[in-house]
Amino acid sequence: MDKAFTLYGKTFQSRLMLGTAQYPSPDVLARSIRASKCEIVTVSLRREAGGSRAGEDFWQLIKQQNVAVLPNTAGCHSVKEAVNTAQMAREVFGTNWIKLEVISDDDTLQPDVFALVEAAGILARDGFEVFPYTTEDLSVAEKLLQAGCALLMPWGAPIGSGRGLNNPYGLRTMRARFPDVPMIIDAGLGAPSHAALAMELGYDGILLNTAVAKAGDPVLMAHGFALAIEAGRAGYLADPIEPRDMAVPSTPVFGRAFT
Repeated sequence: MDKAFTLYGKTFQSRLMLGTAQYPSPDVLARSIRASKCEIVTVSLRREAGGSRAGEDFWQLIKQQNVAVLPNTAGCHSVKEAVNTAQMAREVFGTNWIKLEVISDDDTLQPDVFALVEAAGILARDGFEVFPYTTEDLSVAEKLLQAGCALLMPWGAPIGSGRGLNNPYGLRTMRARFPDVPMIIDAGLGAPSHAALAMELGYDGILLNTAVAKAGDPVLMAHGFALAIEAGRAGYLADPIEPRDMAVPSTPVFGRAFT
């Protein structure tokens, strides 16, 4: 089974990306990262900013995990705010990677796709490698690629909702429309089965936070997601059978004994 997972020229073995917020303790966060076997974690600048002791301790913990850091612009509601946050994150974390979030609605945390495209273009021209949190809208996807994004991160469902894939048809269509673009399902998953389904649709990876951080046993849930992603990827590559309306016997009738 193929394991290479390449994002902006960097190759990883794990297809799971893990958020670092809302864990019950730093120790649980560290053990969850290890259990997930992820090689990329997302970090909000708001957690790290300010130079406080808590921020320094958190950053040291992340460094100890030997993982790549994907800063994000969580909580931003405008192009200016997102761009400024991304520029500060580049200075703090020393990376051109940025998970770009521009939120339009506080209840659903739905992306503001108009501002998202504008901000993506500004950041790409400034040398950023943008990971855009978007919807499954095909026209928005096309504009993000034109703006300079080399990958897409459509939501499965609203952030933290745990609903899984709200629109499998739309996600399947998006995957088919851009077959050569790396795509990561970002947000809304609640159980490992949701991740397996996304991978069976042909998505390249999964980014999640709440489903692990707020689980009764985050470490065990992180392990479960890791297994589900591997299983879903194997199922996709194996070329599963098409669903049928009628039964098809698995044992041939020819040669069967009759009385």
